[in-house]
Amino acid sequence: MVIIDVFRPAFTSTKSGLLFDAAVVLVGSAFIALMAQVSVPLPFSPVPITGQTLAVLLVGALLGTARGAMTAALYLGWGIVGLPVFAGGTFGLARLAGPTGGYLVGFIAAAAVVGHLAQRGWDRRPRTCALALAIGNLVIYLFGLPWLARFVGAERAIPLGLLPFIPGDLVKLLLATSLLPSGWKLLSLLGYPGKNGRQDPA
Repeated sequence: MVIIDVFRPAFTSTKSGLLFDAAVVLVGSAFIALMAQVSVPLPFSPVPITGQTLAVLLVGALLGTARGAMTAALYLGWGIVGLPVFAGGTFGLARLAGPTGGYLVGFIAAAAVVGHLAQRGWDRRPRTCALALAIGNLVIYLFGLPWLARFVGAERAIPLGLLPFIPGDLVKLLLATSLLPSGWKLLSLLGYPGKNGRQDPA
C-alpha cells in the first residue's frame, strides 16, 4: 500500500477503481509537467537543473509501481504529441532523441522502482525512504548518462551530466524524505490502520 491508496475508496465496481487510478495518473503527470518548468539552464551542460526529478520520485512513492510508471510514461506522451511539458516549455520527439532523452526515459523506470519500494513500506521511515529515493535517482542517471555520452563523449558525461547536479539532488532527496514519512505519521494520528509501518496489502 502507498499513500494514495489511503484515499482510494472501496469501490463497488472495477470501473470506478480504474477511473480513480486514471485520475491520479493524470494529475501526477500534470505535476511532473509543472515541476519541469522549474528549470535552470547550465551554460556548460546540455542538461538543465529542473524540478522533474523531485516530482518523479514523489509520484513513484505516492502512487506505487504501476501507476507511478504510467504517470511518467503519460508525461512523456504529452511532450511527444506536442504539449510544452518538458523543461523550458519544450516538446517533441526530438527532445527524447537529444542529449537529455535518456534522463526522460529513465523517469519511467525510476518511478516504478521507487513505487515498488514504497509498496513495501520503505517510504514510512526516513532512513529507508532516503535510500529508496536515492536508488530511484540512481536509476535516472543509469539511463541518462550513457545516452548523454553519445553526444558529449564518455569522458565528459559525468562532469556534465552528474557532478553539477549532486547538490541539488541532495536537497530534493532531503525534501522528499521529510514529506513522505511525515505524511504517514499524519495518517497515523488520524487513525489510519496501517500506522505502525507494516506492509499492507498493495
